[in-house]
Amino acid sequence: MKKNRMWLGLTATSLVLLLAACGSKTSSSSKGQTVNRMEKDVIATMDPAMATDVISGQAMTNAYAGLYRFEGKKLKPDMAAKMATVSKDQKTYTFTIRKGAKWSDGKEVTAADFEYAWKRAVDPATKSQYAYIFSGIQNADAITAGKKPASSLGAKAIGKYKFQVKLDKAMPYFEKMICLQTFDPVDKSQVKKYGSKYGTKSSTLTFNGPYELKGWNGSDNKWTLTKNKNYWNAKNVHITKINNQVIKENSTAVNLFQDGKIDDVAISGDSASQMKSDKAYNVVYQNATYYLEMNQKKVPAFKNIKVRRAISMAINRKDFIKQVLGNGSQAISTVVPAKMMYNDAGKDFTTESDKKVGKYTTYDLKAAKKLFAEGMKEAGQTNLNFTILTDDTDGAKSTVQYLQSAFEKLASGNLKVKVSTQTVPFKTRLSLSTAHKFDMVVSAWSADFPDAISFLDLFTTGNSYNRGQWSDAKYDKLINASKTTDATNPTARWNDLEQAAQEMTTQAGIIPVYQLGEAHLTKTSVKGMEMSPNGMYNFIGATNK
Repeated sequence: MKKNRMWLGLTATSLVLLLAACGSKTSSSSKGQTVNRMEKDVIATMDPAMATDVISGQAMTNAYAGLYRFEGKKLKPDMAAKMATVSKDQKTYTFTIRKGAKWSDGKEVTAADFEYAWKRAVDPATKSQYAYIFSGIQNADAITAGKKPASSLGAKAIGKYKFQVKLDKAMPYFEKMICLQTFDPVDKSQVKKYGSKYGTKSSTLTFNGPYELKGWNGSDNKWTLTKNKNYWNAKNVHITKINNQVIKENSTAVNLFQDGKIDDVAISGDSASQMKSDKAYNVVYQNATYYLEMNQKKVPAFKNIKVRRAISMAINRKDFIKQVLGNGSQAISTVVPAKMMYNDAGKDFTTESDKKVGKYTTYDLKAAKKLFAEGMKEAGQTNLNFTILTDDTDGAKSTVQYLQSAFEKLASGNLKVKVSTQTVPFKTRLSLSTAHKFDMVVSAWSADFPDAISFLDLFTTGNSYNRGQWSDAKYDKLINASKTTDATNPTARWNDLEQAAQEMTTQAGIIPVYQLGEAHLTKTSVKGMEMSPNGMYNFIGATNK
């Protein structure tokens, strides 16, 4: 996911803990329950078409309701009265909108609200950075390219309560994808009334989700969400108020938590290490992974698989996470994060894949040096000089310093290794990466939707996000099969993606380093909140008593 404001060089995601999911049976008569929680920055926008960051995304998950919502690992109808009717070729989805569902001002939510929202988001005039996510829906690509009008998008209201979507091809992840805030309905009358100011403060908005955002003026460091009595499932919304506060200092977060003024905070570094034995300590894993991309066209030695594997095996990931990050992240062996994608049997996509290729990411300096020497001999070189590009944050700088030291240990005998570092602002790092103006770059990606293809598709030959320009025919064939011949066969598609994830690690096309985690302190009185596979936190059914 682009998530521009996630600042992928930082640990800036601000989601909350998955605690034991036991609260949904709590009596709906419980009154006055409040949760006070930490965020790391302000809400950028409350316009579904314009949001690109997780903080806005979380606020929208609380205040808006799309067609579906994750409950635990499973998709459940939200504004849809039931799961969609799907055509035999899996290219037409017909949704029935829940009758009686209302906006917070009492107006009924209809199929037209979805049609308007989707066509508005994909329209180039809106300038949504997420317009690309509609690719695969009929005519979306032509619309974003300016070749067809937004009105031609394959999404339309058929009467008041039927919403039909036509796809160019079968998209097995389509129903999970539409949980993204970009697919939330929009009240057309509000957009027309407020124009460019729509979504910039709460007075320009109406809400159809579990909560209403009131008194928010666009740049506030504090905001409150209160229970929306008009939400169709209000009886299961037991926490009546969510107070959010921007906290950027570790020490401030810990002090507020210990003083009982906040119920959940994210911590890192020494604070996290010192609080690990506290019963309130826990780790929340994000749908985001960090990895290294190597530019084989700029550094010829990177073309050698033994050199690439040696670099991977020279990283002591567990030590790096402990010594540098201290935030609960976990070492990974494939680029796809764990606890995100599951099959019908509840199997985690990443767990088994990581086991099968773990030897390529397990720290073994002795074996790495041997491989490196063999690879350099095959490449006909005795010197390896390259620069690691990263962001200019403290965390990013510490990361490349650690990697620099690790890689230089590959030198032995007449083999020389010199690693330099280049730290630049986030936007500069992105532009340099896109232009392939780097030797090695620390990259990161956060899921657009909870499916492995959101990560694996990035590294196909010619993909603009394949910064290192790695190319592997077997990999490309597997990804293509998952999107074409095997798209409608869940088992075959799963196997395609699993083999592709393993192929990339086996070939060291990119070097997976870690899955982002956040260490949290959360009051033990908070029960039943669930981190969904799409990386958003569901408050429905949660309690704090």
